[in-house]
Amino acid sequence: MSLQSHLAELERRREALKREIDAEAAQPGSDDLHIAELKRKKLLIKDEIEKLRHETETATTH
Repeated sequence: MSLQSHLAELERRREALKREIDAEAAQPGSDDLHIAELKRKKLLIKDEIEKLRHETETATTH
């Protein structure tokens, strides 16, 4: 898998988590712990995306 396709897949997963968080939050009596877990997963994906982008930028500038 190329770096660009990997980043695109991570972006898709992050967007899917965002939609899931929004849907869960819209439910009456939503589970706050489940929402927090989804947000944590979304943040981990965001961190991985930023790390990969930073590594790519660093590799191309050196």
